[in-house]
Amino acid sequence: MLKTIAELIAEAQSTVNGINAQEASMKCSELNGILIDVRETSESAQQEVKGAIPIPRGVLEMKMLNLYPDEKQAIFVHCASGVRACLAAEQLVRLGYENVWAITCKIDAVRAANHH
Repeated sequence: MLKTIAELIAEAQSTVNGINAQEASMKCSELNGILIDVRETSESAQQEVKGAIPIPRGVLEMKMLNLYPDEKQAIFVHCASGVRACLAAEQLVRLGYENVWAITCKIDAVRAANHH
């Protein structure tokens, strides 16, 4: 039986750590973490987030394993609305990363929290 997008997102949200943009900014600094922008390249170019590493969701697994081989690396994932971030965080956990958070806020909040 096929699942709806809402069901898929609900499942992902139940298995990943959700965090708001302000808390993510502070925790990322404390843990020497990385902020990953999983939006498409054109979206990232239109609304940059200071300090974010652009890795589109479509190539996330392949890029992350090469760029960040430490499973203990603190990773904070954001997108435009929190949906792709949640799905991407779920995939990173499936890959074996142990410290992953999905930023559940909209892009404006992420940009405001990372303006410094």
